[in-house]
Amino acid sequence: MEFTYRCLIVDDESPAHKALASHIAKFDDLEHSGSAFSGMEALKMLNENKYDIIFLDINMPVISGVELMELQPNRPLTIVTTAYSDFALSAYQNDAIDYLLKPISFEKFSKAIEKAKIYFSGNNVKKENTSNGKVLSHRVNGQMTDILLSDIIYIESLGNYMKLYSSRHNLPMIIYGSLASISAEIDCTDFLQVHRSYIVNVSKITSVTFKSLTMCNNEIIPVGRKYQILLDSFFK
Repeated sequence: MEFTYRCLIVDDESPAHKALASHIAKFDDLEHSGSAFSGMEALKMLNENKYDIIFLDINMPVISGVELMELQPNRPLTIVTTAYSDFALSAYQNDAIDYLLKPISFEKFSKAIEKAKIYFSGNNVKKENTSNGKVLSHRVNGQMTDILLSDIIYIESLGNYMKLYSSRHNLPMIIYGSLASISAEIDCTDFLQVHRSYIVNVSKITSVTFKSLTMCNNEIIPVGRKYQILLDSFFK
């Protein structure tokens, strides 16, 4: 049976609720499970019910969308829906998976839902074997892409996203997921988490100090205090 994503719409304007509800209704696996017309009402509903996706307005009285995100750091996956572009940085810093400007077209809505499904699926990063070695298969710009584990230099966490740095690419690849999920998928002794935001390929380390690592691309990676013992034991 296909999973159904429970959606909560949070907006102080009725037309926005109608537009989003109309978009949601076009997906068989989305369910409009709640509507909140203020941040206060949304907090109450989030505490009393389970949702998978929130469509969250920014400019609301008493509690803004950004304030709601800060008050609920462990909230369901959040897609910001707003008429204002000024708060995009704050939204992404609070782990919003997308930022949609009103009026929201069905095309943009669909792309945001695709991002959400990729994140939920846990299949955006998979370990596979090829004749050339182990690879990760992940979605970049809507296309599945394979990368050899041996080419990865390090992975940096950015909330719901990760930056994957490879020796074969000048720019990092942006993928969805968490360090915990990708660590389980990698399952390789060549990789070590050295900070809450970084996993490194130890074969790509060129120098080590108590507080940092220098990688083969000359990037300096911080070492978290609680991870220092893991690093020490690795190089013994």
